[in-house]
Amino acid sequence: MPVHKPKIRVGITMGDPSGIGPEITASSLWRHQFAAEIVVIGDRWVFDKFRLKKKPGNFSFIDLANVRHNGFSFGKADPEYGRASIDYLDKALELLRAGDLDCLVTAPVSKEAVSLSGMEFSGHTGYLARCTGAKNVVMMLLNKRLKFCLVTQHLPLKEVASVLDKKQIRLVVSTALTGLRLFFGINSPRIAVCGLNPHASDNGLIGSEEHDLIDPAIAGLRKAHKQVYGPIPAEVAVLKALNGQYDCLIAMYHDQALIPLKVTGGLSGVNMSLGLPFVRTSVLHGTAFDIAGRGIADHSSMNEAVKTAINCVLRQKKHKS
Repeated sequence: MPVHKPKIRVGITMGDPSGIGPEITASSLWRHQFAAEIVVIGDRWVFDKFRLKKKPGNFSFIDLANVRHNGFSFGKADPEYGRASIDYLDKALELLRAGDLDCLVTAPVSKEAVSLSGMEFSGHTGYLARCTGAKNVVMMLLNKRLKFCLVTQHLPLKEVASVLDKKQIRLVVSTALTGLRLFFGINSPRIAVCGLNPHASDNGLIGSEEHDLIDPAIAGLRKAHKQVYGPIPAEVAVLKALNGQYDCLIAMYHDQALIPLKVTGGLSGVNMSLGLPFVRTSVLHGTAFDIAGRGIADHSSMNEAVKTAINCVLRQKKHKS
């Protein structure tokens, strides 16, 4: 008789109740069947506003019931909703620690709403790293055509050059190498490290970061991993990656990655955290308060986030076996 393999257990946090998180989660789960056991963590009253009544849901729900019905509305940054979205994350972390979930998929939260609730919050990645004690967490952003890992994340552009350092660049490249092998089955990853300045500084004519920081940071890595290249002008690296020459790009700042990702497939984009003790993926967009509650949000990114999480756990298990 064939051996029955247990399904991957995926936890999905609903995100900010006032954003599009409830809608894209509900739309995805009521319209698609995933090869996994799905557990949604959120507020059922809000979630059910997008229920497809004629279709059974192939998932379970943990209802924290932490949104007051009186006065509720979509599309606003509210401290109550910010606190609620953190409650969903905390419950998911509890289940992950207990071994009741294999991975986590997160719908978008509002940094503004969480901050209004009195908490310091820079985003999912930093919060999950702090709660788990993970020291070296790297943000990977991907779609069906490109993969990026970020050296800096949510920083004003004027601060990027001043915070770049060799240790962080080496850490991001090393973490990317490990993640590509472990989660994507790429045994010999080809990684291109983008320059910070236009034309990767044109040999020092437009800035010095490539010569002073980036090249020295990856020089040692190139000795151990022959297929680490750079620093390369960002537009050249993106073009070559689209042509299949690189498996992953290392971006020095947020929009260096986000612009090509959104242009080449933003609706199917996924945010993944490398370096946590579990697989975590998310959508590649925010709460979209301007369209929340109107039933028009696209759930493609949520679909891809769930599928990516499942596939990464399967490859991780295969790698360990």
